[in-house]
Amino acid sequence: MFDWDDLRTFLAVARAGRIAPAARALGIDATTIGRRLARLSQSLDSTLFEIAGGERRLTERGQSLLQHAEAIESAALAAMDDGGGSPGGPTGQVRLSVAEGFGTWVLAPAVAEFNMQYPGIQLDLVTASGFLNPSKREADMAVMLARPQRGRLVVKRLGNYRLRLYAAKTYLDRAGRPRHPGELRNHILVGYVPEFIFSPELDYLGEVEAGLKAHLRSTSINVQHRMLSEGAGIGVLPDFIGTNDPRLVPLMPDEVAITRSFWLVTHADLRSLARIEALAGWLAAKVASLGYADRG
Repeated sequence: MFDWDDLRTFLAVARAGRIAPAARALGIDATTIGRRLARLSQSLDSTLFEIAGGERRLTERGQSLLQHAEAIESAALAAMDDGGGSPGGPTGQVRLSVAEGFGTWVLAPAVAEFNMQYPGIQLDLVTASGFLNPSKREADMAVMLARPQRGRLVVKRLGNYRLRLYAAKTYLDRAGRPRHPGELRNHILVGYVPEFIFSPELDYLGEVEAGLKAHLRSTSINVQHRMLSEGAGIGVLPDFIGTNDPRLVPLMPDEVAITRSFWLVTHADLRSLARIEALAGWLAAKVASLGYADRG
């Protein structure tokens, strides 16, 4: 027999690949992690990890244990879930990873509504650069810009959103209004820092006109929005940002309209939990409110 805490520690290290991030995720120190792993290995009389380049890689026995451990974890989560039958509805914590712009402009204004509808759910809205990985249990759910190709995941396309060129009237009064994409070469462009684009779906200046490069750059879409609204130049923004700022003017709307999709990604073991289903339904409604019917 072995301790559940040891198994939970094993899962965290298997998913993170290193001791330090696993310790942070569990809220314990690295020494405790090492002690628990050693105790689990001894109880199973097996080596569970190999160390290569500072990373912990599962041995064949470790891979086998991972499958059983995830099944046990899934059963434990299902047992703890109230199924939504309590008077207050679903309860528990959900960690949701989203892009910064979507979290700021679409979800944050509606969080009060979500909390009133589901007061028992503790929602962690994470907007760090890049997406947390539900497959590694870094997050319970993620709204991503591309469909992941691997992992024990349930993936659903929530819907589409559109992006257009925007500039402030103050900039256009000063620099003139471009009439076709080729004229953008004569303007100051705002965009992402290429080396820090965490998803290729964010690299859209080249779709507007081949060879365009941003002169003023930021890793943050909110910073880009602020630069544009203050008259710094011309840039691409999602319509759910651009249309909500009266200082911004859409440019060449008939010629430049980029479409992207939102994908809801959930770990397979969590999909039937009441709190997960509640949040998934709310997210679908928020994306539908953006006004694009071409879902699939």
